[in-house]
Amino acid sequence: MTDPSQFGNTPDGTPPPPPGGYPPPPTGSGYPPQYPSPGNYPPYYDPSAPYGRHPVTGEPYSDKSKFVAGLLQLVGLVGLVGIGRIYLGQTGLGIAQLVVGLVTCGIGAVIWGIVDAVLIFTDKVRDPNGLPLRDGT
Repeated sequence: MTDPSQFGNTPDGTPPPPPGGYPPPPTGSGYPPQYPSPGNYPPYYDPSAPYGRHPVTGEPYSDKSKFVAGLLQLVGLVGLVGIGRIYLGQTGLGIAQLVVGLVTCGIGAVIWGIVDAVLIFTDKVRDPNGLPLRDGT
C-alpha cells in the first residue's frame, strides 16, 4: 500500500490545511450561491396553454371548467336546462334548451339536461374555440 503522505496528504488521507492567509475550501453542494441547485427550478409555464395541456392529445385546455359546466347543466333537473351551455359560450344551444324546457313543461329539460351533463363530464363537449374543457373548478 502506498503512503498517503507522499502525495501531500496527511497520514489519514485528507489534504493538508491551506497555508495561512488563504480561505478555507468551500463546503456544501459545490454550486455557487447565485445559482439554484438542480431540481429547485420553478415549474415550466407554457404561455400558449395557461390552463395546461390535455395529457393525451397535447391540446391546450379551455378557460371553461368541465365541472362547472356539468353542474350548471344539471340545474336542468329543476327545469332550467341550458345554463351550462350558455356558460360555455354556446348561447344558441342554451336558449334552444330553455325553450324546449318551457314548451315541454320541464320534461324535455330533465332528459336533455341529464344527457348533456353526461356528455360534458365525459369530454364529448368542447368550448366554442374547439378546445377541451379543463378539469377542476
